[in-house]
Amino acid sequence: MRRNILSLYPVLAAAVIAGPAIAQAPTAVASNMAVLSPTAGEAAAIVDAFHQALHLGKTATAAALLAEDVLIYESGAVEQSKAVYAAHHLPADAAFSKATIRAVTRRSGQAENNFAWIATESTTKGAYKGRPINSVSTETMILRRDGTAWKIVHIHWSSATMK
Repeated sequence: MRRNILSLYPVLAAAVIAGPAIAQAPTAVASNMAVLSPTAGEAAAIVDAFHQALHLGKTATAAALLAEDVLIYESGAVEQSKAVYAAHHLPADAAFSKATIRAVTRRSGQAENNFAWIATESTTKGAYKGRPINSVSTETMILRRDGTAWKIVHIHWSSATMK
């Protein structure tokens, strides 16, 4: 799995370098809260499709949008493949998403050649397993184009309870 992490370094470096380019040439996508490069729209649509599938409880559809070697970071834990995620947290993530309402508050992203990154800020409200949910979240997804299809190769989720 080290090669997965090492293969992400060039993508992350490109994201840092490309940041100023996004600020210079933004393209509004779907709302005034999204700032995406003109090439990032397809990748952002995959991120949205992943969340929609979770919300609808369609775990097979959500899993199909992940690369086999996806690396998922959440709350200090790591899941190092689609198979591991599908067997462990995917069903719970779908149940949580189905029980709550997620609203995107800001999004940015860039795509270059066969890699893209999409950074999303959101709020989540509702109730899950008898407890109220009122949180803010940040999410970074890195996608790789395999042939003509974008696949999610890395997800990093972080959230905190709103005060």
